[in-house]
Parts: sequence; C-alpha cells; structure tokens
Amino acid sequence: MSDNFYITTPIYYVNDKPHLGHAYTTIAADVITRWHRLNGRPAYFLTGTDEHGQKVFEAATKRGLTPTQHVDELCEPFKALWARLDIQNDDFIRTTEPRHTKVVQDVLQNLFDKGDIYTADYEGWYSTSAERFWTEKDLVDGKCPDTGTQVEWIKEKNYFFRMSKYADQLRDYIDANPDFLRPVSRKNEVLGYLKKEVGDLCISRPKSRLPWGIPFPMDTDYVTYVWFDALLNYISAIGYHPSGSKDTFNRWWPASYHLVGKDILTTHSVYWSTMLFAMGLRPAECLYAHGWWTIEGNKMSKSIGNVVDPHLLIDCYGSDAVRYFLMREILFGADGDFSHLGFMTRYNADLANDLGNLAHRALSMTSKWLGGAVPALDPNTAADDALQRVADEAVDGFRSNIEGMQISTALESLWSLVQAGNKYIDDMEPWKLNREGDLARLAGVMRRCLEICRVAAVLLSPVAPNKGKELGEKLGLTALDVDSVQSLDRLVQGSSVEAGEPLFPRMAELPERIQSALAGALPEKAEEAAAKADAKKQKQEAPVAEEAEQSNPFIQFEDFLKVQLKVGEIVEADKHPNADRLLALKVEVGEERPRSIVAGIAAKYAPDDLVGKKIVIVANLKPRKLRGVMSEGMLLAATGSELEGLVTVDSGVNFGSTVG
Repeated sequence: MSDNFYITTPIYYVNDKPHLGHAYTTIAADVITRWHRLNGRPAYFLTGTDEHGQKVFEAATKRGLTPTQHVDELCEPFKALWARLDIQNDDFIRTTEPRHTKVVQDVLQNLFDKGDIYTADYEGWYSTSAERFWTEKDLVDGKCPDTGTQVEWIKEKNYFFRMSKYADQLRDYIDANPDFLRPVSRKNEVLGYLKKEVGDLCISRPKSRLPWGIPFPMDTDYVTYVWFDALLNYISAIGYHPSGSKDTFNRWWPASYHLVGKDILTTHSVYWSTMLFAMGLRPAECLYAHGWWTIEGNKMSKSIGNVVDPHLLIDCYGSDAVRYFLMREILFGADGDFSHLGFMTRYNADLANDLGNLAHRALSMTSKWLGGAVPALDPNTAADDALQRVADEAVDGFRSNIEGMQISTALESLWSLVQAGNKYIDDMEPWKLNREGDLARLAGVMRRCLEICRVAAVLLSPVAPNKGKELGEKLGLTALDVDSVQSLDRLVQGSSVEAGEPLFPRMAELPERIQSALAGALPEKAEEAAAKADAKKQKQEAPVAEEAEQSNPFIQFEDFLKVQLKVGEIVEADKHPNADRLLALKVEVGEERPRSIVAGIAAKYAPDDLVGKKIVIVANLKPRKLRGVMSEGMLLAATGSELEGLVTVDSGVNFGSTVG
C-alpha cells in the first residue's frame, strides 16, 4: 500500500441535478478520506463532472442553449450539494477544462503514433442513450441492453483503440491482484465478461453527427468518444502528461480506490484498465463497484416522481444524520432501499436512543453530581476490565472495516461500544452510588462513560463531522485525537464538560415537508406513515394494567432493532470435521470474505443441496467456536419437534440486504 491515499468518485454526468446515488458515492469517498487524514496519512480526493457526449448535446439543444452554457449551469448544483454535505474534496475536475482536454489529445496522439489507435469502417446498432455501438446478439428485443431504448443502424469510418491487444494482460492482472475488483461478486462479473472475445473499442464520433466533444488531434473531423475522454480525468487531474514531468502524478498514482456504481463497472474495469496498460501505467489498487438505491421499494424514476432530493433531506434532518444513515444502512457493495420511515427508525434507534442517550446521561450526571469536570478514575473492577476489552475490540473492528471500505460494519463495531456504555450505566447504577455517597466509585464510573463518548466522537467524526466535533467540545476536547483512542483514560482530569442540548433529539414523527413530499409522490407511503404515528399515539395514551404488562411476552421495538438480520448466499457447504450433526458453511453477505457459519442441519440437508440457497442470518451475533470451527452468525430456520427447514428468500434478493 502506498504511503499516500488517492480516491476518486466517478465524474457525474451533467444531464440532471444530483440525486441520492451521487450523494452516496461522494459521502463514502469523503468518509474514508477523512479517516486517513485523521490518521496522519496524506490524502487526495477527486470528484467532478463529465460534460461531453451526445446526451449533453441533445439536452442543451432542447433547452435552446449552447453545450457550454448547459454544462456551466449544471455543474454548479453538484458543487453546491457537496458543500451542504460537508464534502472535503481536494479537486473538482470538469472534462471541458483545458487541463483535461490537453491530456486527452496528447494521449490520443501518443497511442496513435504507437499503433494502438487505428481507423476502420464500422457498421452496427448505435444507442444514443448509452452512447455506444452494439452487435445484433447484444440487443434485447431489438433494443439497447443497457437502457432499453431504440437503436439505429449506422455505418461510418471511425477510430478504434486496440483494446483486444491488452485483454490477456488484464486477465493476468486480475489473477495476480485479488483485491483489484471488489466486492467479489463484481470481480466474477468482469471475469465472465473477459471469458468472451474482447474486441477493439470505437473511440471517435464524426463531427457531422456529434459536434460536441474533444477534437481528435490527428483528424479534426472527429471528436472523442465520451468514455475514452471521461476516464482520463483520474490522471489528468493529478498532473499526468505522456511526455512531461510526472513528479506530482507519481506522488498519487496508482489510485487507492476508484469508487463507481455497478452500472459502469465494465467501462472502468475493462476500458480504463486496458487504456492504462497501453499508456504504460498500472491500474488503481482497487476498483470498488457499489450497488444502487431504490426509493420506498421502487426504482428511482423521474417519471413517477420518487427521486429523493438530497437538499430536502439535509433541510429536514441535517447533513450529519443523512451521512450517517447512508453509510450505516447498507453494506458498501450491496443494493439498498431508502425510506423515510426507515430513516426515522435508524435515526431514533442509533443516534437518539443509543449515542444521544449515552452522551446526555454521562454529561448530565457528571455536571449534576461531580461539578461538571472530568473526574478521576478509580481502580478497575472486573466490569471495568470487561468494558475496556469491548472498547479494544470495537476500535480494532472499526479500523479494519473502514480501511476496507466497509463503513457500515465499522459503525456496527463502534455501536457495540456505545451500547455497552449504556448497559454499563444501567449495571453500575450511578444514581445509587451518588445516593449512598460512594463518590470515588461514582467518579470512576462516570469517567469511563465520558471516555466512551470520546471514542465515539473521534470515530464518528469522519462520518458525521459536525456532531463528532460537537460531542468532542462537550467533553472539553480541543481536537479529536485517534492515537490510543481505545484507551478509556485519555481525557484530561478536571477539564470542563457541558451537557447542553441533546446531540440528536428524538423524532416523534416525520417532518411536515417530508410528509408533503411523500403525499405528492407516494401517497400510500404517506398514509402508512400517518397510520403508524396514530397507532403509536394511541398506544402511548392507552392504560395498561400492570399485571397484564408483566405477563405480556412482547418485546419492545427497540429490542427488535438490536437484532441485525441479513440475506446471505451459501457458497460452500461441508460436513463438520468433529460433529456428525453439524455442517460448516461459507455464506456470502457482501463483506470482504464469506462468513463461516456452523449449523446443526446435517440431518435435514446434504452439503451439496445447500450451495446457492439464499438464506437469512443473524449478523450481529458474537462469533464463537462450535466443536473447533468458528461460527460467525446463525441461520434462521423453522422448527417444531424437529428441524422443518431453513428460512429462505427469493432468488432475486441480493445477499447483504437487510431483513426487517
């Protein structure tokens, strides 16, 4: 791994305003960049806009604007949204900038001179929406396989990049660098693509058909294909030039991460990698293709009006809550669904109830009973030692997961400590210690609770920078220091603390603007939200007999939220080496590696019958060894007097999806 950290988002196509998907990728890049900076690692974060191509030209024409006027206007909403989301990118590149145009033209000329670009007559089915040619066998019902739109037959002379020349080199590179394509499911997609014959890439468009683009340096009757142009932004932004000085470029290249959506995986894994090989460069250390967001269970679509405006979310919930939800809700790499009720549930459970409650209790009791200053530690008890072990494990888990781009799992690790802190308060009963006058023990308990809040402030700061800073200031910190962050003895004794307002006030109902937006776009969701709010109100108002409450087997909703259920796919199954009734499984849940799960299902299933099944697992069960084999979860199954069968899901459901 390089000493320097360089991360990129895709450059976003300026055909509309930025939406939730754009925000998701950019926040993820910002979070991981902030983490490396917090740890003292030099980091560079690039984002920007893709401003050429036929769709841009046609959109500008439709609006009665020149393409330049069109792109100058539409790049601004991206910059504005990044500012509101507290994105700290180092550069924002536009493909219409001279610094980029110069590099594209010089690369084209250089590859042409090497013989890696040539001219040929070409005919085929052309999709304007996808801006590419297709063969007859590629079409689906006679339409573009990517967009489902009409195609037209075009015959013309064009310029081609000898992509096929570098296909074997790419196959070898993927074999030699197992972490290059992530998650594993995306890697398998690319390997499947490479099993077929890889042809050459048409990289020009005649000006007579498309006048908007970077002109070919050796033939001004042509402009550059938008993807060949756009992909070069990752190196043009950091000073690459085929024949010039590469000091700045070499400082940052190869990139640590290219973050992209799964829809542009092929262009980045195949087109971009072979282009780099032709230029004598190596690809990025990791190309990470994440999933898509649906909205309230439906695909995002302007036509049905369910595209979520990120500005509305920020207005109603604040940027930190939006950042937290998007990073926490799904594994990076899996698909996810955004719903406003889901947002409120996650916000209340994690931010208001868990962290907000811990911080408010710790700060309030310290202010009320201990003079509002960081108290002294007392000698550790067994409970204190156990709490420190939780802190050690939580920080180790957070660090390893966030550095592997598993931000959701990193936050899950942090929350294990936050929840342990709340349980510690309940177990230690500081109110009782205060009542009994045991001030030394009271001081030690509250000090450890404040220390957990410090850990949370530091680790949360890349995800929720404003709230992380605010919590740190409540604890009297002048800076958030990651060194030895897990040690529950880092605060300065005697420093002032202040409870102030709750860090994350609990939401009783959806904000009015959200309810109005739902009523306009998805009225059934608005009715559902109103019904749930009304039911909750009635429940709060209804008298409950004490004896009935004591005998009621129900659990609280917050208790249910603690159990994390996820969809997994069984990819391996074997007999347990030490127990006939057990099977040892490998279950893919969209993480860095499949989970090892031991299950007592050998009487019902043969190993070969299980591979490929989509199942449901308890994902936050503490790992333990079962007869010598580590088990990292539990399968859900239907049981009576004996095992009846596993709980399975539809084949179309993605592994890693949350069940709830």
